Amino acid sequence: MNRRMQTPGFGHIGTLIASCALLGAVAAPGGSIAHAQAPPPPPPVLTLSEVVQSAVRDYPLVHVTQEELNASAANIELARTSYLPRVDGLAQFNRATRNNVFGALLPQNIVPSMTGPVLGTNNGGSVWGSATGLLVNWQPFDFGVRHANVTASRAARDAASAVVQRTQLDVGTAAADAFLTLIAAQQTERSAAAAVDNWDVLLRSIHALTSAQLRPGADESRVEAERALAETQLAYAKQAEQISRATLVKFMPHADDGGIMFATARLLTESPQLAEEGVPFQAGEHPVLVQQKAVTAQSEAQLHATERSWVPQFNLEGAAFARGTGTESDGRRLGGTNGLSPTTANYAVGVTVTFAFMDFASIHAREAAQAAAVRANKSNEQLADRTLQERFAIARAAVRTAREVAANTPVEVNAAHTAFDQAQARYKAGLGPIDDVAQAQRLVVQAEIDDSIARLNVWRALLQLQASRGDIQPFVQAVSK
Repeated sequence: MNRRMQTPGFGHIGTLIASCALLGAVAAPGGSIAHAQAPPPPPPVLTLSEVVQSAVRDYPLVHVTQEELNASAANIELARTSYLPRVDGLAQFNRATRNNVFGALLPQNIVPSMTGPVLGTNNGGSVWGSATGLLVNWQPFDFGVRHANVTASRAARDAASAVVQRTQLDVGTAAADAFLTLIAAQQTERSAAAAVDNWDVLLRSIHALTSAQLRPGADESRVEAERALAETQLAYAKQAEQISRATLVKFMPHADDGGIMFATARLLTESPQLAEEGVPFQAGEHPVLVQQKAVTAQSEAQLHATERSWVPQFNLEGAAFARGTGTESDGRRLGGTNGLSPTTANYAVGVTVTFAFMDFASIHAREAAQAAAVRANKSNEQLADRTLQERFAIARAAVRTAREVAANTPVEVNAAHTAFDQAQARYKAGLGPIDDVAQAQRLVVQAEIDDSIARLNVWRALLQLQASRGDIQPFVQAVSK
C-alpha cells in the first residue's frame, strides 16, 4: 500500500522534471526567455535641417570664402601698420681697398659708396672696415592717405563678409533643393515601379483572354509593348534617383551610408503655409544686394585713397651710426685688427619732405579708372535689385501654381482610376478596343507620378521663395516641425 501511494508522487515529480527539461530545450536555441535578443536598432533618419547645417558648415566653398574673409581682416591690420615708425638697423664688416677718386656719381645700386680723401694712388692693399647704425623713420601726418587705405581695407573686409553670407545662402539652398530632388526622384521611381506592376497585372489578364481566344493576339503584343515602355521609364527613374543622390552626397557625404532613411513625413503629406509669405519683399536685406553694396563701398574707398595719394610726404628721421677703418687719411694702413670695430660715431635728426611732381598724370588716370569702376558697381547694384525683384515675383508665382497643382492631383488620380476601370470593363465585355485600356493605364501612371511629387513641388517652391528673400531658415524650421 505504501508502494502504491509513493508511485503517483514519483510520477508527479517526474512530470515536473520533464516539463522543465522541455522548457529548457525550447529556450536553448535562442537563449533564456528572460534574456531574449533585443530587436535591431532602427536605421538612422536624415532630415533636411541636418543636410542644410552640414552643407553650410562643411562644404569646401564656404571654407574658401571664410578664409578670404580672414585674409581681408588681416589686411586691415596690415594697413594699420603704416602708422608705426620704421626702425632699421645695420651692422657690417668688410675688407676692401682704400683707393678713392674725386667726382660725382649718379644715384645707383651697383657701385659701393666710398668716403675719405683722394689718395692719388692705385694699389691693391686692403684694410678692415666696419659700420653700425640705427635709422628711425616716422611719418607724423599724411593728409589722410593712411586713413583712406585703412578704410579701403575695411570695405574689402565687409565685401568678403557679404560673400560669405551669400555663399552660405547659396550652399544651403542648393543642399535643401538636392534633398527635395532626391525625395521626388524616389517617389517617381516608386510610381514607375508600380506602373510596371500594373502593366504586369493587365498583361496577365489580356493573356488569359487571348489564350481563351476571346481577344486577338495583337492585344497582348500591344500590352507587352506598353510594359516594355514602362520598364524603360523605370530605368530612367532609377538613373534620376542615383544622380540626385550623388548631388546630395556632394553636400553631405554621409547621406550615402547604407541603410540611411530620409525624413519625408511632412514633405509628402502636407502643403504648408509660411508666415513670411505675406511679408513685403525687402531687397536691401538680401545677401546678393548686401554684397554688391559692399563692393560699391570698397571701390569708393579705393577712389578716396587714390585721390589722397598725390600729396607731399613728411618724414621725421633720426639716425645714430659709427664707422671703423684700418687706414689713415693720408693713405697709411694700420695693421692688425684696426677697423674691425666702429670707433667714430655720429648722429643726425631731421625732417625730409618729398613730393613726386610728375605722378599727377598717373594718379589722374587711376582716379578716372576707379571712378568708372564706382559707377559700374552702382549700376550693378541697381541691376541686382531688379533681378532680385524678378526672382521673388517668379518664386511667388511658382508657389501659387504648385499649390493649385497639389490640390488638383488627387482629383486627377481618382478620375484616371475610374476611367481605367471603365475602359477595362468595356474591353472585357468586348465593347472597346485595347487602345482605350492602354491610354487609360498611361493616364493612371502619369496621374500617380504627378500626385506623388505635387506636395514636394510646393515645398520646393517655398524653398525658392525664401531663397529669393535671402533667408531659408523659416523654410527649414517649417520642415522640421
